[in-house]
Amino acid sequence: MNKTTIALNIAHLRKLKGLSQGALAEELSVPRTTLGSWEEGKSSPSIEGLTGIAKFFQVSIDAIVTNDLTKINDLKSLIEVGGKRILFPMLVDKEGNDMIELVPVKASAGYLIGYNDPEFIQNLPRISLPYMINGKYRAFPIIGDSMPPLEKGAFVIGKYIENVSDIKDGKTYVILTQNDGLVYKRILRYSPSDGYVVLHSDNKFYSPYQLLLEEIFEVWEFVCSINPSDSQISDLVYSMLQSIQYDVQEIKRNIK
Repeated sequence: MNKTTIALNIAHLRKLKGLSQGALAEELSVPRTTLGSWEEGKSSPSIEGLTGIAKFFQVSIDAIVTNDLTKINDLKSLIEVGGKRILFPMLVDKEGNDMIELVPVKASAGYLIGYNDPEFIQNLPRISLPYMINGKYRAFPIIGDSMPPLEKGAFVIGKYIENVSDIKDGKTYVILTQNDGLVYKRILRYSPSDGYVVLHSDNKFYSPYQLLLEEIFEVWEFVCSINPSDSQISDLVYSMLQSIQYDVQEIKRNIK
């Protein structure tokens, strides 16, 4: 971890909130001297400390560790830093916990049948991440090798797109298709008047192909990925995914 980046970011976020070191230390339940050491770069917060900071400022852990947040002067602008989304819209369950639905690998085959079935969606596992903004998001598994550097075991978190007319040429999307089920591709040569999109793989071994708009059931715009081989993904976030227990039999019953 880059101690200088972490130190500068913590101090900057604190100042944006108009807090003294003592006030923020009290909010985080740490000694003021500990917070001072973090801001001076003499020590780095533990994963528990980073989690507390992320929750308090509603900023992703990855953003605190890897992005220079001193370039922003308003917490609202943290939606994008350097062209990267760093905040995740979450669902909120009846207990008020921030949750996001996750489609397991074993359930992805049945997603084409169950995507509009409230009971199927209700029985998907959920993960909780330490930051949120409003919106509808869902996590999908990566199956093949067509979109490097993402690989088997990774998840793509996507934002639900209400209308296909909101598709932007050149961006990547998780698409639920009539014939192929879930696919994650880059859309190029999007022309609503032509009635189709052209799907491209970042792995050039795979050829692009056309997909009729009428064959598209859902579109989720790429927001972020959780990749087990990505050193920038925090151990905390990935361990949350690893700890999820999937009730496969229940999912199969809902598919039927």
